Amino acid sequence: MRALISVSDKTGIVEVARELRSLGVELISTGGTYKKLQEEGIEAMEISDLTGFPECLDGRVKTLHPMVHAGLLAMRNNEQHMKQIKELGVKPIDLVFVNLYPFKETMMKENVTREESIENIDIGGPTMLRAAAKNYQDVAVVIDPKDYEIVLRELKEQKEVSLDTKFYLMQKVFMHTANYDAMIAQYLKKERNDESFPETLTMTFEKVQDMRYGENPHQKAAFYREVGKQVGSLVDAIQLNGKELSFNNINDTNGALELLKEYEEPTVVACKHGNPCGVGSAPTLFEAWKKAYEADKVSIFGGIVTLNREVTKEIAKEMASIFLEVIVAPSYTEEALDILKAKKNVRVLQLDNIQTPQNATAYDLKKVNGGLIVQNIDSQLMIEDEMKVVTNAQPTKEQMEDLLFAFKMVKYVKSNGIAIAKNKQSIGIGPGQVNRIWATQQCFEHAKELISEEATKGAVLASDAFFPFDDCVEAAHKAGITAIIQPGGSVRDQDSIDKCNKYGIVMIFTGMRHFKH
Repeated sequence: MRALISVSDKTGIVEVARELRSLGVELISTGGTYKKLQEEGIEAMEISDLTGFPECLDGRVKTLHPMVHAGLLAMRNNEQHMKQIKELGVKPIDLVFVNLYPFKETMMKENVTREESIENIDIGGPTMLRAAAKNYQDVAVVIDPKDYEIVLRELKEQKEVSLDTKFYLMQKVFMHTANYDAMIAQYLKKERNDESFPETLTMTFEKVQDMRYGENPHQKAAFYREVGKQVGSLVDAIQLNGKELSFNNINDTNGALELLKEYEEPTVVACKHGNPCGVGSAPTLFEAWKKAYEADKVSIFGGIVTLNREVTKEIAKEMASIFLEVIVAPSYTEEALDILKAKKNVRVLQLDNIQTPQNATAYDLKKVNGGLIVQNIDSQLMIEDEMKVVTNAQPTKEQMEDLLFAFKMVKYVKSNGIAIAKNKQSIGIGPGQVNRIWATQQCFEHAKELISEEATKGAVLASDAFFPFDDCVEAAHKAGITAIIQPGGSVRDQDSIDKCNKYGIVMIFTGMRHFKH
């Protein structure tokens, strides 16, 4: 029995090689791996002695040779194959221990050059892995140090690796090489600043964790991260307290984080089931927390809270007084963390660069039966050149600030979505209605129920898409709304404008809608 060993990650390989030699396995090795085995006093044949051809081109060519690949691909139950390799002087290779040049680690280094990244694209390694995996009936091929133990155990107990294990190892190889090639393709696309949608979409993700269940207990789920540098992303958050995150925790928290990134001043976003339920901005984070909490003291129970400044003892005491699922902030004072850690079930996450937005070219992916729909993320708020006041009444500075505050908020409300705000505080949010007037009425009802009968007086209203009729303006007037911001673009825009002029309501068109389905 012969084994070919060529690894960049040398974790455990010396021990494996010793075990193989003790079982009488002949070893063939390459480059740095061969030198390592020599240093450890482990007998092995250098690859150039097998091929009769020296390694060349700075090691770029060493295993791309018929003496290697015929030994890997020859089918042992095929008489013609075995006769042919015997005539050629090729001996079969039965075991392969190979892992690849560290392309991912290289491309993620600070200030790495394109040339350095490309030099770490492995050629011979994937070729050997694919050849060995294709002939899995006869060759056991190992890419993961975690699998060394099972292979050695079966060799000791059965004198061979079982067919089931070989098939399992084969599957891992093709998943690994697919991931490796996809990483390279994604890297090159970014290097070209290519914003187009490719004819074939190949992406790769790495598992962060298995989850207890998915959206519901009967659904299985796992959490994956994109390969590459992630800044301000939930995948890089450090969990400081609480149970592991669930599928719904991650989904809801991501939505709250993306909304939080829209605001520069101290802001708190509370979220429930993927929709914001309380948003507040203020000169201090404590004031912002008060606004977000008082906007909806009911829905925040069991919700998600994200904050864009350091959490202090004062805020931590307030948050600890209610049941929250997840809290995310860039940092916590020591006293604040002690208070929150006393709540065993609240998941406390620290996320550096919490305000860093996603790259505008990032993909938003949605799985549909039999396919995938792909778009760029909704990275803009409005078309600056098209934003205009369309009514006789002009907005005050305070109204304009609240209108922008509300429009940022409604961008993250499920459509049909309406949001109302006053003094940089959410007053009412109407998400996910099939009729826009229902969403509008829902906002007003919630504001009166949760805050006060007069809560909507002097507030502003934002809509994620245009008003198809003037009924929303009529309802806004009755509620005491003083200004409205919406994309515009309806064939009946003038009806809404006329109604605003009748009641002295400011209306602004942004030129950009924000459907969220």
